[in-house]
Amino acid sequence: MKLLRVGTAGAERPALLDHDGTLRDLSGIVPDIDGDLLADASALARVRAAAETPGVLPALDATGLRIGPPLGRIGKIVCIGLNYHDHAAETGAAIPDEPILFFKAPDTVVGPDDTVLVPRGSRKTDWEVELAVVIGRTARYLGSAEEGLAHVAGYATAHDVSEREFQIERGGTWDKGKNCETFNPLGPWLVTADEVDDPQALPLRLWVNGELKQNGTTAEQIFPVGEVVRYLSHFMTLYPGDIINTGTPAGVAMGQPEPKPYLKAGDVVELEVEGLGRQRQELKDA
Repeated sequence: MKLLRVGTAGAERPALLDHDGTLRDLSGIVPDIDGDLLADASALARVRAAAETPGVLPALDATGLRIGPPLGRIGKIVCIGLNYHDHAAETGAAIPDEPILFFKAPDTVVGPDDTVLVPRGSRKTDWEVELAVVIGRTARYLGSAEEGLAHVAGYATAHDVSEREFQIERGGTWDKGKNCETFNPLGPWLVTADEVDDPQALPLRLWVNGELKQNGTTAEQIFPVGEVVRYLSHFMTLYPGDIINTGTPAGVAMGQPEPKPYLKAGDVVELEVEGLGRQRQELKDA
């Protein structure tokens, strides 16, 4: 299923994109798309049954309707740094022996087409298309990558916007360059795991002002999705509604020759993970 949330920011309602591309209202079936729903097999079964029964879910007019983040009441957002062989190479970084972790606050999440704000004082705002993994079952001390995959509810397109000076040159942790307002557009859809045959075979692309900048595949991941979930479960408990941003392929501004083409107000970024939907953001000054 392709689950999403539509409406004004803070007042989104649950919806579903059916096989014909029609937007359907889920608010009569479930209160929201969130961790509680993803952890409730019976509720998901009701949604699936309603989606497969003609006339049960009313159609929504998508004209002018904002698409919000596809997940509400997000728990934590765990991010994996330098998780693509080609991205590590372009930045001159060594291949990590273990996953590099940092966090994004849930309040960085915005809709897939919402405005992204360039922080005040920023000189190095960068782009990163990523595969986001949404957890559907509580994960503690998992024993295998296969178990890791079994705890995934679904997948989404994410934009891990980053300010490189804040991240790398200002001391401390990476978090300072990752948690600026609007720095995690998510969606448009949460695609349930049963619709993604192989999370390690997903093309990712990103364009800036119409120019293709990133053109990669999750096959390049150093630590694949199932292993990432297993690994994280030994350092923290993962709960339904938690998100993992799994890293970005080559092609970011930081990895390009001088003068590096960092983002500025007026730029337009478009990105997609194949099968998970496309985003478009115009940048403005904070």
